[in-house]
Amino acid sequence: MSYTVNCSILLTELPLLERPAAAKAAGFDQVEFWWPFAEAVPADAEVDRFITALDDAGVKLTGLNFLAGDMPGGDRGLVSWTGREIEFRDNVDVVAGIGESTGCRHFNALYGNRLESSTAAAQDELAVENLAAAAAGVGRIGGTVLLEPVSGAPAYPLKTASDALGVIDRVAAAGADNVKLLADFYHLSVNGDDVAAVVESHAKDFGHIQIADNPGRGAPSTGDLPLGEWITRSRELGYAGPVGLEYKAAREDAFTWLIRQPA
Repeated sequence: MSYTVNCSILLTELPLLERPAAAKAAGFDQVEFWWPFAEAVPADAEVDRFITALDDAGVKLTGLNFLAGDMPGGDRGLVSWTGREIEFRDNVDVVAGIGESTGCRHFNALYGNRLESSTAAAQDELAVENLAAAAAGVGRIGGTVLLEPVSGAPAYPLKTASDALGVIDRVAAAGADNVKLLADFYHLSVNGDDVAAVVESHAKDFGHIQIADNPGRGAPSTGDLPLGEWITRSRELGYAGPVGLEYKAAREDAFTWLIRQPA
C-alpha cells in the first residue's frame, strides 16, 4: 500500500519543518501538507526552507493545500469567499511554483464556508471562476486541483461526493478538466454519504483518497469504518494514487496499526 503522511495533522508535536524527517524515520517516503504558511504569498526564504526540509528528509511532497484562511479559527477555504479573489489568485501562483520545484502535482482547494455577506449564488459563481483559474495555474505543470467534501463545518456547503462532483461538472463546463474529487472516507462517512456506492461509481476518477477512522477521526482500526475494504475496491476500480493518512494520533503510536498491515 502506498501511503502519504499528512504532516499538518500528524506529528504536530514537532515544529513543522521537522515533520518530513520524522515521517521518513517512521518509514514513509511521501508526505502532504495543508498550506504551511501564514500568508497567501510567503517570503521566498520561507518557501525555500520548506522545500529544503523536504529534500533533506528525502521525502516526496504528494499533496499541498491552497491557502484556506484561518483553519483553527474555523475558515475552510477561499475558493468561494467573495472579497478575497485577488488573495486566492496570488496564492495559485505560489502553489504552482512549489509544485514545480518539488514535483507535487495534487493541490487541494477547500471550497469555503457560506458567508452572511454574500449570496450562495454569488459564492458558487466565484467558486467556478476561482477553480478554473487554479486549474489553469497548476495545469501548466501537469497538476490537478482537488475538491473535497468536509465534515464538522456546518457552513461548508460541500458535504457529499455528489455536492463536490456537481461543482466539478460546472468547472468542466467552463473548460477545466483537471479538477478531481478528493475522497476523504472519514468526512464522507461522517456526513452520511454512502462511501461504498461512491467508490463503485467514481473510484476510477478520484483525484486523491484520504482516510481516518470513525468515531474520533483516529488511526485506522481505532473505529469501525471498513477503510481497508474501501481502499482495496478503489484500487480494483482504477485508483492508482497514494492514500493520505489524515487522522489524529499522538506521535508515539501514530503508525502502530501498520504493524498489522502491509505498509
